[in-house]
Amino acid sequence: MKNLLRIINGILLFLIANSFFLIVEIKLFLLVIPFAILYLLINLFPDFTRLKISSIRLIVCIGGADLLFSFLISSALTLIYHYILLHLIGSYNLLTWILSAICATVLLGIVFLNGIIRVYCTSIQLGIKYRLLGVLLGWVPIVNIVILLSIISVTSKEVDFEYQKELVNKEREAQQICKTKYPILLVHGIFFRDSEKISYWGRIPQELITNGATVYYGNHQSALSVKSSGREIAKRIEEIVKETNCGKVNIIAHSKGGLDSRYAISCLGCDKYVASLTTINTPHRGCLFADYLLDIATDSFKQKVAKRYNSAYKALGDENPDFLSAVWDLTDEKCNLFNQNVPDKDGIYYQSIGSKLNNAIRGHFPLNISYYLVKHFDGDNDGLVGEASFPWGSDYTYITVEGKSGVSHADIIDLFRVNIPEFDVREFYVQLVSDLKNKGL
Repeated sequence: MKNLLRIINGILLFLIANSFFLIVEIKLFLLVIPFAILYLLINLFPDFTRLKISSIRLIVCIGGADLLFSFLISSALTLIYHYILLHLIGSYNLLTWILSAICATVLLGIVFLNGIIRVYCTSIQLGIKYRLLGVLLGWVPIVNIVILLSIISVTSKEVDFEYQKELVNKEREAQQICKTKYPILLVHGIFFRDSEKISYWGRIPQELITNGATVYYGNHQSALSVKSSGREIAKRIEEIVKETNCGKVNIIAHSKGGLDSRYAISCLGCDKYVASLTTINTPHRGCLFADYLLDIATDSFKQKVAKRYNSAYKALGDENPDFLSAVWDLTDEKCNLFNQNVPDKDGIYYQSIGSKLNNAIRGHFPLNISYYLVKHFDGDNDGLVGEASFPWGSDYTYITVEGKSGVSHADIIDLFRVNIPEFDVREFYVQLVSDLKNKGL
């Protein structure tokens, strides 16, 4: 049905774009007004049925994909039409044919620009890759058609996927399946900060909130030792409990944030304020590749990197970042010592999540580079942490999917907002938090 409407729009667009010859040669001037109105409507509302989607971004995006599809259909018909016309007309109306061809090119060009601007400005899944391919190879015959079809496919799938998520969330809205007894505290990993403008957790927090969750953030600095980060998280937990009278929080912590949270719970008295700890791709047993890098790097190089990092993140808002202390605490030796000295506390539900990146090429920078190094030392991994390092607590979930991509250290927190066909990261967190609710947490 969707493609049928696009084809109909393409045929209408073809008739409108090529109406100049009919109007001038056959004197059908009455066609001008209805064709002009149709042309405006197609450009503004390529498919009225898409208005059932609530998101303005998605409406604009799918409208752009519809326009591009109609542009392809209309362009193909226009080329055939003008080829035939050129061989049928006499020399007396050659000028009319030329003007008609120019008119069609201009009108179709406007539709194309309208469509491509829409999808470029609204699509998340196009990423940099397709945008660059479109700009750089958009003038290469045949190749540009392949790229355009890919852009239409990617954006159409994106909108269909998001629309289905809208429907699911509306159907279960009354259930509030993520409305846990205690609020959720999201704790980020190393080298990142919590930001209102660019969420470390991608689209996950909003999905949880839509399904009833109350969400807070750790707001700790990007790179400190585990003990220092643990103190900041402990302070944050106490603030939340004091300000909201919630009693406790459910912590979901990614990467090094899992170690920081364990320290806050076990060594800083936060066990009385924490109902559960879920660690996501946390290196509980360290990273052997981190040991390797620290061993081969010279002291001067390490100090130089640390100085630049610390100064950069001070400018971004960290009070006193400590790059080297943060990295050293992720080594195999430090993590093993940490596990001996930081036992779990009774009365808290501990669980862990891990994931596997299947192919380095599918990982975003720098995970596509580090993947092979980690694989050499730690085996199967997410681009940074080996699978053997993930498990902690009474329950452990290891996420593996079919296909070339897998789920990387960044994908598991939706950092790049990429839809993985085999793994719906937002729904995974909804079910994760729903399970906490069912456990009475």
